Amino acid sequence: MSDKLKLLKPATLILDDKSYSLPTYMGVEGERAIDITKLRNQTGYVTLDDGYGNTGACESAITYIDGEKGILRYRGYPIEELAEHSRFVEVSYLLLYGELPNSEQLLKFSTRLNESSIIHEDVHHFFNGFPRGSHPMGILATMVASLSTFYPLPDQLDADTEVQIVANLVSQVRTIAAFSYKKSIGEPLVYPSIKYKYTSNFLNMMFSSPVRDYQLDHDIVRAIDMLLILHADHEQNCSTSSVRTAGSSMANVYAVITAGIAA
Repeated sequence: MSDKLKLLKPATLILDDKSYSLPTYMGVEGERAIDITKLRNQTGYVTLDDGYGNTGACESAITYIDGEKGILRYRGYPIEELAEHSRFVEVSYLLLYGELPNSEQLLKFSTRLNESSIIHEDVHHFFNGFPRGSHPMGILATMVASLSTFYPLPDQLDADTEVQIVANLVSQVRTIAAFSYKKSIGEPLVYPSIKYKYTSNFLNMMFSSPVRDYQLDHDIVRAIDMLLILHADHEQNCSTSSVRTAGSSMANVYAVITAGIAA
C-alpha cells in the first residue's frame, strides 16, 4: 500500500473579504485533510480546535484506526492478519522498519531484544521504596523515568543508536513489569533468560521462582502475544501526543516515554 498523500484541489477560505488557497490532501485510507500550516502567516488567524478532535498533528504511514468500523492496520497490514500469522517481535520490527522481517532479520532483532532486557542492578533498589499495593502504572512511570539517569543519550544519534533505544524500551519495560509484580507478592526477582522468546521470557519472569519452574502454556503465550500486538500502536492517541510534545523539547527518551505512560 502506498504511504503517500494525494494532493487534491485546493480549498478556498474567505476571511475579511479576502480569499486564501489552502492545500488539501487525501490519505491512503481516504481521509481528507486541509493543510493550515501557513494559515497564520497568510491571514493572521489561528484555528481553535478544543481537544484536537479535528486536527491531525502529523503525517504518518504507521497506523490507521477507525474505531467505529473496527479497523486497525499497521503499515497497511490488517490487524487480523498480523494477529493470526505474526508474533509481537515481528510486529515490533514492522512498526519500526516498515516491513516484516525475514528469518535473518528476525533472529538479529530478537537477539538484540534479549540482550537489551537487563536493567541496571542499582535500579532494583527503587522497587523497595514503593508502598505495598502501589498502582502498577505509577511504578512503571517512575521506573522508566529513573532509567534516564542510568542510560544517558549521546548528543548525536545515528540510526543504530535509535534502534538500540527502541530495543531497550521494548525489552526493559517488560522486565520492569515483571519485577514490579514479583515485588508486590514478596517473591525474589527472576531475571530475563536467553532460553526464551519475548513473551515466554516475560511470563517466566512473572511466574517462575528459584524453587518452582514455570511450565509455559502455549495457549497463554499466544494470548499474551496477541494482546501485545493489539496494543503495539494506537495511532495519535493521548499517550502518543504526550510523547511527541515532550519529545519536541529534546528531553531524554526515557523521560519522554514516561510522559506517555502517565497520560
